[in-house]
Amino acid sequence: MINEKLDLAVAALRDGQVIAYPTEAVWGLGCDPWNEQAVLNILQLKQRPIEKGVILIAADIEQVEPFLQSLTIEQRQQVIASWLDASAPATTWLVPLTADIPKWISGEHPQVAVRVTKHHQTQALCRAFGRPIVSTSANPSGEPSAIDSGMVRAYFDGQVFVFDGATGGATQPSVIRDVGTGTVLRG
Repeated sequence: MINEKLDLAVAALRDGQVIAYPTEAVWGLGCDPWNEQAVLNILQLKQRPIEKGVILIAADIEQVEPFLQSLTIEQRQQVIASWLDASAPATTWLVPLTADIPKWISGEHPQVAVRVTKHHQTQALCRAFGRPIVSTSANPSGEPSAIDSGMVRAYFDGQVFVFDGATGGATQPSVIRDVGTGTVLRG
């Protein structure tokens, strides 16, 4: 049953659909980040301007390796350590853009937001998909983030594929930090 749900979620991603899935603290909306129409569909569902950009979430360091190329050794060590420390909160890092990141992902920012998830089901999803996916909170802008699949369905009934599961139990969404300055943008 779990593998069947995972296969259906991956098929939805490959078909350019928007999916909803649990993360460490809240539910996320995701899609293939290199499918412009899929990203635009998420932004429309959320009523979110493209200028804000979206987070990319991955299964492991290997999947985000291309985004870490311009970091110093110290920055790279800090980022990877935060992702590998099971006791640390989930951390999304703003890292310098690479040439292949489209504006529908980065928005108006000179950086891209990336995270290696600590949520086992979401890791399995990204691993099965073979690359990072978009991760933005599952709610229309201005509404509370969905904390369960019931809230997702109330917000987006019939508009997204729901990859059922439970959040990881964290009480706050991921910390967002700028790798260049160390500034915490969301804590």
